[in-house]
Amino acid sequence: MGSVQKQTNSGSDSDPRYAQIDERKRKRMISNRESARRSRMRKQKQMEDLVNEISQLENANAMLRQHIAASTQRYIELESANNVVRAQAMELTDRLRSLNSVLQIWGEISELNVEIPEIPDPLINSWQLPCPGQPITASADMFQM
Repeated sequence: MGSVQKQTNSGSDSDPRYAQIDERKRKRMISNRESARRSRMRKQKQMEDLVNEISQLENANAMLRQHIAASTQRYIELESANNVVRAQAMELTDRLRSLNSVLQIWGEISELNVEIPEIPDPLINSWQLPCPGQPITASADMFQM
């Protein structure tokens, strides 16, 4: 704020007009100071609110990153387990085919009519359910993390 010069006229102190003008100036100056103080307080509160919001958003961001990392790790684990199960299914399918061919040869040699069911390829038709008559049930808890 600039310095305020006070007029010192010997006649102004007794003149009511000058006293009224000086009083208005003083009231305006006080009002401006109060307004500036309120403005500074508002800006300080806004700054504090923004700092708090930044802190909350950083915490939420950290939690989301942890959740993503945990989900990614779980996905990798499940994918690995799925690959093991697929390899086991392929191995068992190959064994079953071998046993079926042995059974077919044995049936031809012994002249018995042996019915050998077709072996579905689980890797080609993996979307087909083994028991299509059974409904698949799911709860909301399955999808919450």
